[in-house]
Amino acid sequence: MAETAARPDLPAPARGGAPVLVASNRGPVSFTVGDDGGLSLKRGGGGLVSGLSAIGDTDAVWVCAALTEGDRTAARQAPSGRLDRAGHDTGGQSVRMLDIDPGTFARAYNGIANSTLWFVHHLLYNTPVAPDFDERFRKEWASYETYNAAFADALAEEAAEGAAVLVQDYHLTLVPGLLRERRPDLRIGHFSHTPWAPPDYYRMLPDDVAREVLTGILGADRAAFLTRRWADAFADCCEDVLGARVERPADGGDLRIVHGGRTTRIGVHGLGADADFLRERAHRPDVDSRLATLREAVGDRRVVVRVDRTELSKNIVRGLLAYRHLLRTRPEWHDRVVHVAFAYPSRHDLPEYREYTAAVQRIAREVNDEFGTEGWQPLILHVEDDFPRSLAAYRLADVALVNPIRDGMNLVAKEIPVVSDQGCALVLSREAGAHAELGEDAVTVNPYDVVATAEALHRALSMPASERTDRSKRLAAAATALPPQQWFLDQLAALRG
Repeated sequence: MAETAARPDLPAPARGGAPVLVASNRGPVSFTVGDDGGLSLKRGGGGLVSGLSAIGDTDAVWVCAALTEGDRTAARQAPSGRLDRAGHDTGGQSVRMLDIDPGTFARAYNGIANSTLWFVHHLLYNTPVAPDFDERFRKEWASYETYNAAFADALAEEAAEGAAVLVQDYHLTLVPGLLRERRPDLRIGHFSHTPWAPPDYYRMLPDDVAREVLTGILGADRAAFLTRRWADAFADCCEDVLGARVERPADGGDLRIVHGGRTTRIGVHGLGADADFLRERAHRPDVDSRLATLREAVGDRRVVVRVDRTELSKNIVRGLLAYRHLLRTRPEWHDRVVHVAFAYPSRHDLPEYREYTAAVQRIAREVNDEFGTEGWQPLILHVEDDFPRSLAAYRLADVALVNPIRDGMNLVAKEIPVVSDQGCALVLSREAGAHAELGEDAVTVNPYDVVATAEALHRALSMPASERTDRSKRLAAAATALPPQQWFLDQLAALRG
C-alpha cells in the first residue's frame, strides 16, 4: 500500500494514555472563522457523542479530522491537535483533531469515501458510464491510504497499552489493519454505518482495492454492522474476494472470518433512537413556534412527512413522483392531504448531488402547479437545514414516508414514531436497514415502484386512527430498543470480551 508502511519511529504508548479511543471522520466539535479572525466553536450531537459520554472515563480520546479551515486553524493552534488541551469546550471529552493536507483530505473524502465506497455500498452507479477507475482514481486512492495512515498514527500515539479502539465507518476502512501493524497490543473494533454491497457489485472495485478494504477491516478483532444482512454481505465478500473462511454459528451469534492467520468476529448492533432526548427537544419553544407555522400552512388536513438529506440513496425523487401519482389516481385526497418534505443540502461539492437537488425542486414545483388551488398547497418543500422544524414536522406527521433505495439503518424511520403527537403510519422501504426491526408494523414498499408506493401512501392515510396509534406505539418501542449510549457500550463490551 502506498504511503502506509508501519512506522517504527512512533513513540511507545505514554503512561496514562487513553484506555478507550474513538476514530471518525467527523468529530464532536467544529469551528468557524469569524470576520475578526477569531474562532467560534459548535458542539455536535448524535450516537457517538452520547455513547462516548456514557463511558465515564475522562481519559478517553476521540480522534477526528479537521473538515474546514476553522477546524484546521484550531488543530494547528492546539498542542498535537488536542483541542481539550487548548482550552476549547469539547463537552468534557478529549479530542484530537488531525490537520490533514486539504488536497489529500478532499481526494480521500470526496473521491474515494463519498464518490466510490458510498456509491458501491448503496448500489448507485449508472454502470454503462460509471465508474472509471483511471489515473485520477489512483491518485485519490493514494490519498485515501495517506488519510487512513494519519488516523492510525494518531491512535497509536494516544492509546494506552491494551486500549480499546472503536473505528467508525467507510472513511476509515484501512485503519484497523494499519493500527494492527503499529500496535498489536490493542483491541481494535470497526463499525460500518452503511450497507455493505453483495459480492457481484463489490467486485466492481479494482481487485487490489477490493482486497485492501476487506483486509483493512479484518485487521480488527471485531467488526460490526447495523443489521445481519450487511454483516452477511461483508462475510460473503471476504469469502468471494479473499478466499477467507467464514464460520456461521447456528445460534445466530457472531460470525467469524478466518484470514491471514487471524480471526475477526463479526457482530450486529442496530442503533436505536434516543427517545429521552428527542421527546424533550421536540417540546422546546423553538419547536413549538415552528409547529404553529406548519399547522397554519397545513390546515385541517392529513400530513405526509419526509425528512432527508438530498442524498441520492434517499430516493426523494421517486417519493415525490409517488405522491403525484396518488393525487392523480386518488382524487378523494385533493385538498385533504399535504406532503411536508424537507430535503436538506448534502455534498453539494459533487455535481450529481447538485443535479439531484435541482430535480427535487423541479418536481415539487410541478406537483404544486398541477394540483394546487388558492386555498391548498399540496406540497411544502424546504431545502434549508432546520432541526427544530424537522422535529415540528415529526410531531405533526400522520404518515411518515421513508423510501430509500438502500440505507444502512435510517434513523428518521425510528425517530418519527417516537415524536409524533398522535401516532403515525410508517411507509418504509424494504431496503432500509430499519426494516429488519420495524417492518412488521410498517407499510412496506419496493423503493423503485412508484405506483405501489402511491398505493402504500393511500393505505397509510386511510388507516383507522386506532390501528395507526397501536402500530406507532410498537414502532416506537422497537425503535428505542438499543439507544445510542447502550449501542456504544455494547460494542465496547463485545470488543473487550
